[in-house]
Amino acid sequence: MLQKLLIAGTIYVLIIIGLAMYSRKGERTSKNYLMAGSSIGSLIGMFTFAASLFSTFTLMGMPDFFRVHGVGAWIFLAFSDALMVFGVIWFGYYLRKSVKENNHEYLGMAGYMEKRFESKWVGYLMFFGVFIFLVPYVAIQIRGVSIFLNQAFPEALPLWAWAVGLVFVMLVYSELGGLKAIIYSDILQGALLLVVVWIIGVFCLRSFGGMEEMFNQVEAKNSALLSAPGPKGLFSLQFFIGSAMGIMLLPFTQPHISTRIMIMKDNKSLYRMALGLGFFAILVILPTAFIGMYGAVNYADLSPAEFLGKTLITDQPEMIAVLVTIGLIAAAISTSDSLLFALGGEMRSLLKGEDAEMLKWARVAIVVFGLVSLVFALLSNDQLVLLARTSFAGTSILAPLIFTGILSKNPAARKWLAIPTLLGLLIFIGSSLNVLPKSFVGVRAEIIIPIVLGVLALGANYVVKDK
Repeated sequence: MLQKLLIAGTIYVLIIIGLAMYSRKGERTSKNYLMAGSSIGSLIGMFTFAASLFSTFTLMGMPDFFRVHGVGAWIFLAFSDALMVFGVIWFGYYLRKSVKENNHEYLGMAGYMEKRFESKWVGYLMFFGVFIFLVPYVAIQIRGVSIFLNQAFPEALPLWAWAVGLVFVMLVYSELGGLKAIIYSDILQGALLLVVVWIIGVFCLRSFGGMEEMFNQVEAKNSALLSAPGPKGLFSLQFFIGSAMGIMLLPFTQPHISTRIMIMKDNKSLYRMALGLGFFAILVILPTAFIGMYGAVNYADLSPAEFLGKTLITDQPEMIAVLVTIGLIAAAISTSDSLLFALGGEMRSLLKGEDAEMLKWARVAIVVFGLVSLVFALLSNDQLVLLARTSFAGTSILAPLIFTGILSKNPAARKWLAIPTLLGLLIFIGSSLNVLPKSFVGVRAEIIIPIVLGVLALGANYVVKDK
């Protein structure tokens, strides 16, 4: 199988590098390189949006989440994604309207907030917030696939070598072609992910003999998997609220998503893309539940890597196993380079000077961010979904600041909110590292901090006067 994987993998890499070379047409400016010319239609927009959202943690993390914690995982992600679709439409309209009315060039949220708040420190604060929480999200893509490949082919390469190879490929083709190259590869990756997850999902469902028999066998094995809060008590009401808030706020707070909102050619394309994204979300998450239930019955006592290795590789025909592996690699590369590229765009949006020179520094920054993510991937743990959730929750703290910058017409109120946002980020980081409590007055940190900041932002808009 390893030989077939190397052949298929080489073909895939040659395709995406070919797409990168094709996308080099046109003048190399920040708008073309970082924003793909801002003229993307609804169908392509749906695929690039979906590919940047549904990644390694979807195909690897979600099945294990269902296996360990039960059907409550559906509410955790699928329901939250449905809310996010409305967020894309609402936020997309007001962000695009704000950029147009204020006649600003948009290259990244950090730079746009700097202009709206008329403060370079707010721009740095935005960049700090997205950097500190997106690097772990990139790392889980790299680590997830590296663990899987190491488990499937233990004699081929060590884990660190797989990780280095993935980072090298994603940096080469994204540096070559820019955001257009990433978007082209997203189309391929999105289609591949959907096909792969349904092939495995149908296999798992058929092994039970149908949906009803699947639930009967899961109930016989561990009935707690079929209800919330699940066998480990994870899915509490506060967990669901915190998860929904974090995921619903992704369009506002994660730059690879807000960038894709801004590159849509018009509002009509944006709305169609958002509706298509909702259908794609359901289609890609549903089969992960079948895979997870298959693992709960057959591989309940195995580690996540062992469960995925058996379910996705050992139990499948050889060619399907190769296709799954390429799909996982594609998912990891697509999401990781989107995130790294977004961080480079955020850096560029803060730089002042000649465009060609500043773009060069942004490209250097992308490489640096990739290397930092690689180090974090080698040092982090294997709880992919929980790490992703921490990333979502952390960036959600920036939402009140972003809302204020886009919607508020009171400059004094805008400037007042920066310090509370910094404190909120530091408190959440402390609680995530177990230095500070996980909850305050009985409410989890990721819920109470954005709410408090939102109330402060709303109050400041009506109380603080512009002198």
